Amino acid sequence: MAKNLHHHGAGPSQRQLRVGELIRRTLSQVLARDDVHDPDLSRLSVTVGEVRTSPDLRVATVYVMPLGGKHRQEALDALRRNRSELRRLVSRAVALKFSPELRFKIDETYDQMDAARQLFSRDEVRRDLERGGDGGDGGDGDGRADKAGDDR
Repeated sequence: MAKNLHHHGAGPSQRQLRVGELIRRTLSQVLARDDVHDPDLSRLSVTVGEVRTSPDLRVATVYVMPLGGKHRQEALDALRRNRSELRRLVSRAVALKFSPELRFKIDETYDQMDAARQLFSRDEVRRDLERGGDGGDGGDGDGRADKAGDDR
C-alpha cells in the first residue's frame, strides 16, 4: 500500500478536505432542491455541517442537523433510508474513482456551541472575562483583591 509522501500530519489530507467539502456542498444542494423524492425527508430542513472522508475516499461520514435541532432520529432514518439515491446523486456531481459510502451522524458541534454560549453568558464568567483573565481573583495572585489603604 502506497503512503502519501506529502502528508505527514495526523489530520486529514488536503485531498480529503477538498473531497469532503465537495460532497458537503453537493448534499446541501440536493437536500435544498428536494432532489430525493421522500416525503419524510422533504418535510425536514437538514443542514449538512461537515463531511469527513476516509483516507482512501471510499467512506464519507456526513454530519447533519435538522433545523432547530428537533426530529434528529427522523432525519437520520430518512437520510439512511435514501442513502443509495443520495450516493448516486453525489457520484454524478463529484468525479471520483469510487462513489463513497455515505454514513450519516448527528452534528454535535451545534450543541457544543450552545453550551459554550450559555457558559459565556453566566455572570461570573463575564465578570472574569472583563477583568482580562488576570487569574480570576482581581488581586496579586494570593486570592485577595487589592484595596485602597492596604498597608503591605
